[in-house]
Amino acid sequence: MPIEYRTIQEVAGPLMLVRDVHGVAYNELGEIELANGEKRRCRVLEINGTNALVQLFESSAGINLSNSKIRFLGHQMELGVSADMLGRVFDGLGRPIDNGPEIIPEKRMDVNGLPINPVARSYPQEFIQTGVSAIDGLNTLVRGQKLPIFSASGLPHANLAAQIARQAKVRGTSEPFAVVFAAMGITFEESNFFIESFRETGAIDRTVLFVNLANDPAIERIATPRMALTAAEYLAFEMGMHVLVILTDITNYADALREVSAARKEVPGRRGYPGYMYTDLASIYERAGRQAGVNGSITMIPILSMPEDDKTHPIPDLTGYITEGQIILSRELYRKGITPPIDVLPSLSRLKDKGIGKGKTREDHSNTMNQLFSAYARGKDCKELMVILGESALTEVDKLYAKFADEFEKQYVSQGYTTNRSIEETLDLGWKLLKILPRSELKRISDELLEKYYD
Repeated sequence: MPIEYRTIQEVAGPLMLVRDVHGVAYNELGEIELANGEKRRCRVLEINGTNALVQLFESSAGINLSNSKIRFLGHQMELGVSADMLGRVFDGLGRPIDNGPEIIPEKRMDVNGLPINPVARSYPQEFIQTGVSAIDGLNTLVRGQKLPIFSASGLPHANLAAQIARQAKVRGTSEPFAVVFAAMGITFEESNFFIESFRETGAIDRTVLFVNLANDPAIERIATPRMALTAAEYLAFEMGMHVLVILTDITNYADALREVSAARKEVPGRRGYPGYMYTDLASIYERAGRQAGVNGSITMIPILSMPEDDKTHPIPDLTGYITEGQIILSRELYRKGITPPIDVLPSLSRLKDKGIGKGKTREDHSNTMNQLFSAYARGKDCKELMVILGESALTEVDKLYAKFADEFEKQYVSQGYTTNRSIEETLDLGWKLLKILPRSELKRISDELLEKYYD
């Protein structure tokens, strides 16, 4: 039976100091009982001799220092997991909020997870089809990869996230595929959009949703991605499923981390974020991957809105160091009406070469990808020249490149949020656009492929 303590000395915001405790460990879960019998959860942040600093998951309002008592539960935060989680909606602490029954857990797992031994990791190499041409064709997602989406306030990253969650699949296998979707610090309206979007298309049957609203406590926001990844690890490594984890919005998560750090009076790092933010983000991102000898895999798409559209802000900056590339959304394309507004030139998937080619997508994928990048970059340069010097200053070939850039944005990148293109349709569309240019300009594609697809 856990010992009850009535030695709460001080409450400051989300933090509480308890004196004269014994045998309490870092990160251990606790339960506070108020005078009226109400119970609230907390966890241990720091132990200093016999003093414990604990962090509250709910509000501290109503905690009376003399009448309230606290007991420590002897274990870290856990999530009860089961195959029945698919198709359900939970809050940030793993409690059902869809009016369905409680989950009867097959086991309880520590939400901090177990790190994957680097030697036991398998290299990501199977293609995942998202149905979005700008990703599949040019910045390919591979099973076991971490590929973040860098957005900005006001850009439609929620629509793109929902589209990927609905459409993503591993091709050519009958292996089970699931999506774990965690939303942090979003509005009720956004939460409703995600849930209804999955329900309408039936995608909710293979999805587990964790929703933390903007008015929920900051500490719950810090737990949300860990809850989601614990569910993903169970589905992937215990049930052999391929799991796509989508986390939105990492910026809200990092702000919650900063809020709690400030309450603890820690020395701030860049822009007030805690100095350990890199380590903290890595402890989330590095839970993606594949294990040798295990069928399942976890692929991760974290979404973050860059404050002030600044790529050098600490959150996108640190995320870029830990993950394998980034998909960048562009405000300029959004203003032009391109949906989704993916800016393919600064976007990058560092593992795309591993997931494309014969037997995975198609033999012409690598060549056409390089040619599309090259032609689009030159087309944009030609359009800029046209603005400065006028159309008459361009050669006939330059005009074709400028036309190519416009058509590429309108047809290839802009496909809306309901179109689901197979990789073959994406590659065929690439060839259709390349036919705007003379064959002599396609220097990055082999003659053999030109004869087969261009002629």
